[in-house]
Amino acid sequence: MSTTEMDPLDSLLFSLSKTLCSPFAVFLQLQGCSICLLLALGWACAAYVRNREIKRMKDSMQRGNSFAFLCQDIMELEHSNQVNLPRVSVVMPLKGFGEHNLHNWRSQITSLYGGPLEFIFVVESTEDPAYRAVSMLTSELKEEVDAKIIVAGLSTTCSQKIHNQLVGVDKMHKDSKYVLFLDDDVRLHPGSIGALTTEMEKNPDIFIQTGYPLDLPSGSLGSYCIYEYHMPCSMGFATGGRTFFLWGGCMMASSYHLLSMHADDFRLDRYGVVSGLRDGGYSDDMTLAAISGAHKRLITSPPVAVFPHPLASDLSFSRYWNYLRKQTFVLESYLTKVNWIMNRALFTVHCYLSWGFVTPYLMAIVHVTAALRMYIKGYSVEETTFTFGGLTLVGCLAVCTIVELLSMWNLTRIEVHLCNMLSPEAPNLSLATYNWALVFIALVVDNFLYPISAFRSHFTQSINWSGIRYHLKNGKIFKIERSKDMGPTYTDLGGKHLGKKGAPPKLSFLSSLARSLAQWYQPKKYES
Repeated sequence: MSTTEMDPLDSLLFSLSKTLCSPFAVFLQLQGCSICLLLALGWACAAYVRNREIKRMKDSMQRGNSFAFLCQDIMELEHSNQVNLPRVSVVMPLKGFGEHNLHNWRSQITSLYGGPLEFIFVVESTEDPAYRAVSMLTSELKEEVDAKIIVAGLSTTCSQKIHNQLVGVDKMHKDSKYVLFLDDDVRLHPGSIGALTTEMEKNPDIFIQTGYPLDLPSGSLGSYCIYEYHMPCSMGFATGGRTFFLWGGCMMASSYHLLSMHADDFRLDRYGVVSGLRDGGYSDDMTLAAISGAHKRLITSPPVAVFPHPLASDLSFSRYWNYLRKQTFVLESYLTKVNWIMNRALFTVHCYLSWGFVTPYLMAIVHVTAALRMYIKGYSVEETTFTFGGLTLVGCLAVCTIVELLSMWNLTRIEVHLCNMLSPEAPNLSLATYNWALVFIALVVDNFLYPISAFRSHFTQSINWSGIRYHLKNGKIFKIERSKDMGPTYTDLGGKHLGKKGAPPKLSFLSSLARSLAQWYQPKKYES
């Protein structure tokens, strides 16, 4: 038996470890394990949906459909089908110019959609760094795509993004049946627009279609925190059909549902979509999701609507924090009393689950530290108040964490594979670049910070979004402040460098095929 006098701090540590074995503390730790397993189950279900689409594409390819990444039935590429495809207008609100923007824009405007297609880039002003970059891109491809740049001016009643979107819709072709809103950090697959349009045509009851990003962390802790933040949300988009969520980075809706800005008034402002966005709207996706829920309209997310989302190589932790602040701030905006109640419920549940997830890890640190101190100092069990029940709980938490990380890894692996199949000529994405130790750290850090960010958003009721400060009152923007010293002109997730002009890329197989389809649809345009 050791006769070493116990250090007071060690005595306190052992007592604390014993206290954390009380029934309430055990409940908190088992609750954390349950949260881990629920996340693992959700990711497993999402992986099943995505993997089912991979198997469908492989079966289609085995039956001779070499263009399974474009359509389920190769007969859909027949000229008789292509000429009947509806007109689609793609509206892209831009802000700043990041390291991945040019690649993303190319993936958007070189779509292999066979129907009439126009692209509308909308900037706040010609001084925006995005204006010059996208002008060069559209000039380079002016013979191949129908694209134009619109200067929207400053927003006064809503967020700048929503203002740009509404101006873009106002300028779209009068015969467009569908409008697709895309963020500048979305990297589309060649068949994405066609897949979304096909689903809209199959089911006229669809109000809005959406998708979700697959984050490609750059290596920094901030980028992994963003990846971790998006992964639980991705469950709601991997349904293969109906969902209740919207991601503002990709939303397709019927132009008839949206507005009648081509008419002399807003008489077709169905469901209050335009007024809901224009009159104090902060978040496009939360606003439209609220309108959809209020009018019991259908939102769907096709299984192929998952898009690679490369994160900036210099994405610092402070930029992650600013991004998290913007995400929690959306819960402060609302349209109706019911919408406010739903947002408060999301606020409460998310905060509770976040700290409910983190708390067991803090307790585990106490149990493990107590056990190590007992071993290093040579204390006997009789000399301490240490109990091995704490280590048992740590073991349970470790097992549940491993199961959770394996499920997250499996979903990411499947989505990487699906993205590679949907973009067969793009450089293959790889799971080898993911650092799973940083993923675990990000799990704990992000869930610890989320409630702090949420409470700060609730009490400040203001946010700085790319150099513009928005103030909310009764769930709507009522004041907008602009200052050159307020913040950067680039997005938090994209790279901040202006980029360098390089040699034009060689014409790829997909680009050639896109041109061929365009010639097929509009032969006179390409006649010499």
